[in-house]
Amino acid sequence: MVVRVSRLEHIPGIGVDKVGDAADAARDPDLLRLENLDTDLRPPAVALTATRAAIEDDAANSYLPFHGSLALREAVAAHVGRLAGRAYDPHTEVVNAAGGLNGVLNVLLATVEPGREVVLADPIYAGLINRVRLVGGVPRFVRCTAGPAGWSTDPEELAAAVGPNTAAVLVTAPVMPTGALLDHTHWDALARAVAEHDCWVIYDAAMERIRFDGTAPDHPAAHPGLAHRTITCGAASKELRMIGWRVGWVAGPAEIMADVKLVGLSNVVCPVGIGQAAVAAALSAPDADADVAAATAIWRDRCATILDALADYPCIRPHGGWSLLIDTAAMGLAPESAAERLFRLGRIAATPMHGWGPQGSTHLRLVFANEPVRRLSDIRTRFEAAFG
Repeated sequence: MVVRVSRLEHIPGIGVDKVGDAADAARDPDLLRLENLDTDLRPPAVALTATRAAIEDDAANSYLPFHGSLALREAVAAHVGRLAGRAYDPHTEVVNAAGGLNGVLNVLLATVEPGREVVLADPIYAGLINRVRLVGGVPRFVRCTAGPAGWSTDPEELAAAVGPNTAAVLVTAPVMPTGALLDHTHWDALARAVAEHDCWVIYDAAMERIRFDGTAPDHPAAHPGLAHRTITCGAASKELRMIGWRVGWVAGPAEIMADVKLVGLSNVVCPVGIGQAAVAAALSAPDADADVAAATAIWRDRCATILDALADYPCIRPHGGWSLLIDTAAMGLAPESAAERLFRLGRIAATPMHGWGPQGSTHLRLVFANEPVRRLSDIRTRFEAAFG
């Protein structure tokens, strides 16, 4: 008999894998794939060119350096530093990882003692919750509120969740999956709380430039009270559309980055060798911001298409990111039931959010990053087929 270890007791999975497997098994080209954070938008051309060149470069077929090439760390330092308004030393304050969530896990392992709390938004991506639990941390949820304008988090409620047992506050902006934004009002409130309780701010920056209002990211490390407490985890997967490259990064104060580097060396060891030059090129390209903005405009149009078509369904408008949520409780359905009906009757794959925080149990997620507007044009007809 296999005995399950206790660290997996409260980790149910993420749901996306099950819906994705069912969608793959259906082999139905008419099925709308709205369940998974893939995108059909191509990576930057400079990244594709650099990847092809790396295949022939023997130096790219190596474990070394274990914490990422210097060229990539320099590109990351410049990228994060530009958005955060401060300088990062690529030798002591940047470590690369095998994807963004590998970086998040490494940071949690380096900062969270078992039994300590990690503050998270609710709802939030199940993979972040599961990583908190995997390291022995205790999720402490801050309820986000849905309204006509979208999701919002009260800055004082966020700060009030920080207490004597808090190890870290894990924030994303836009929040995945709600698309909510955080700004200086949240950082003002948070700076007082984390100073009082001496804890870290872990900033998942994977989607920070995918903002539908066109404004620049509001980075917590730009706040004078948070600069020395913020650890930034980034990735090439979302903004750069380089999902299969599995390259991410962590940037933060040297005092903690030594431990993050040690965890990485003991965990996945190193990022993908043949992807590193490509990510460095994409981050450093002169048109990098314009490239992300052009992709964001396409995703914003797809989001608007869904919202317009489903205007009388309880959809909550996101302010950025790749997904939007539907309050299935307002439809009198559990999200699992809604997802099953959409799959069977509407030919739409969508993810019920069990395990995505307390509010996840009443919401269904639609990802608009992977289906073009022409394929989304009949989404209302599909919903009517599923729900009448």
